[in-house]
Amino acid sequence: MPVISYPIPIYANVPIHAEYYTPKRFVIEDVQLGQTTIVTTVLDHDYVIGQQVRLIIPSNFGCYQLNKVKGYVISVPSSDQVEVDINSLRNVDAFVSATVSIAYPQILAIGDINEGAINSQGRRNNITYIPGSFRDISPQ
Repeated sequence: MPVISYPIPIYANVPIHAEYYTPKRFVIEDVQLGQTTIVTTVLDHDYVIGQQVRLIIPSNFGCYQLNKVKGYVISVPSSDQVEVDINSLRNVDAFVSATVSIAYPQILAIGDINEGAINSQGRRNNITYIPGSFRDISPQ
């Protein structure tokens, strides 16, 4: 196979697939309401502390008040749980597991890879970034 030098020609690009990007969107299995909100996903997730996420919750799953609410990941209690800085103590219905649905509740990362600098050097010498979403992990 010949070696392709950069820039990669269009005919050699790998097709875009959702599974080639990280972090992914995940189906929500449970939501624990409180001063902070703990979201349990069906599969192990790949979110990290500091990442901004959005909840998508259809009304038949309860806690629809959290639909389209954004928050930041403040801890990762387990491989299938994420704690976000969303206060859900007041005026939020309990989560209900629906067995069959057209749309399932989801959690997804928002932003981009360089959401912002979190060091004191400003835009120069940025070493640490808040992780965002859509890092390309396509096979080469």
